[in-house]
Amino acid sequence: MSTLAYDGTAMLGRQLRRMRNNPGLLIITQTMPVSMLLFFGYVFGSALALPGAEYRSFLVPGLLVATAAGGVMTGMFQSAQDVHRGVTDRFRTLPVSRAAVPVGQAAADVLVTAAGTVPFLLVGLAVGWRVEGSTLEAVGAVALLLLFRFACVWIGMFLGLLTRNEEAAGQLGGATFLLPLLSSAYIPTAGLPDGLRTVAEWNPISAVATALRELFGNAPVPGGAAWPVAHPVAGSLAWCAVLLAVFVPLAVRQYGHGRR
Repeated sequence: MSTLAYDGTAMLGRQLRRMRNNPGLLIITQTMPVSMLLFFGYVFGSALALPGAEYRSFLVPGLLVATAAGGVMTGMFQSAQDVHRGVTDRFRTLPVSRAAVPVGQAAADVLVTAAGTVPFLLVGLAVGWRVEGSTLEAVGAVALLLLFRFACVWIGMFLGLLTRNEEAAGQLGGATFLLPLLSSAYIPTAGLPDGLRTVAEWNPISAVATALRELFGNAPVPGGAAWPVAHPVAGSLAWCAVLLAVFVPLAVRQYGHGRR
């Protein structure tokens, strides 16, 4: 375990330096959620059943979770880039834990996400969003958000190691933008057709978004929803546990063996 911690810390530093040397990616990932908040909140907000200010309070947690789900795309692209450029093969020749590289990449991504959450929440406060729950509940909401991001990055890393190609990873990663659309990230699921509502409510994004709204005190838990949404905190933790239990060993194994 000490070897993994030491090697993982070294890879964490490498990943943070990599992000620092690619400021364009950081700027896009930080400004996109803010742009979507302003666009959805003011343009679409007037066309939805929820009033403007109330809709923005509903939207902020949903956008936080949609951004966290973007960890699938970033993890996929960065892993595929390392494989395609031969970096992963060079790391495999080093006497380091085979889990160190993906652990370092996932930890660095979570740190960057945590830092990027601060300006987004400040913009949310400026447009009328407020934390209506307790401080402890708000801290729990942020912790749950980062845990979900951590799980999503592992999914992306496994898929990136599997595709082994930057272009393919970029195209597949673009499809992840559909995931928040099939959830309650942007709109309540109550008005959806039955079949589509079932799909949306069993989407992990819906459970986490509902949990954040409950913990922040922005919206009550909807009645008559599927179990993960009806019990959002427990449902979110269950989803994160399942995703990590499945994709952590898959990603570590794929990293360790490559094509073999």
